[in-house]
Amino acid sequence: MRGRGKGGGSMQALMRQANQMQLKMKKLQEELSAKEYSATSGGDAVKVTVNGDNKVVGLVISEDVMSSGDTEMLQDLLLTATNEALEEAKKDNEEQMSQLTGGMNIPGF
Repeated sequence: MRGRGKGGGSMQALMRQANQMQLKMKKLQEELSAKEYSATSGGDAVKVTVNGDNKVVGLVISEDVMSSGDTEMLQDLLLTATNEALEEAKKDNEEQMSQLTGGMNIPGF
């Protein structure tokens, strides 16, 4: 009977390892989704907080910026802070996944 014997056990072990890795990755993804990342711009005039799912969950704008009436400046500050917070979340996600996978690039994760 081909396909049985010595190689079968190693295939089962490999499948077990793959399942364990999948469970660890799912748990890590859940943990990362719950984390929050904040960034400020304009000397703390604007603070944006995002979560690991790349959703904005908080926004603080100082009264000084609001009362200035400079809409273009406010837009720039919001974009800068939002992009920085999203970049921080992305870097953390990549670092954590890389540690888990040993640097292997696994599609879909």
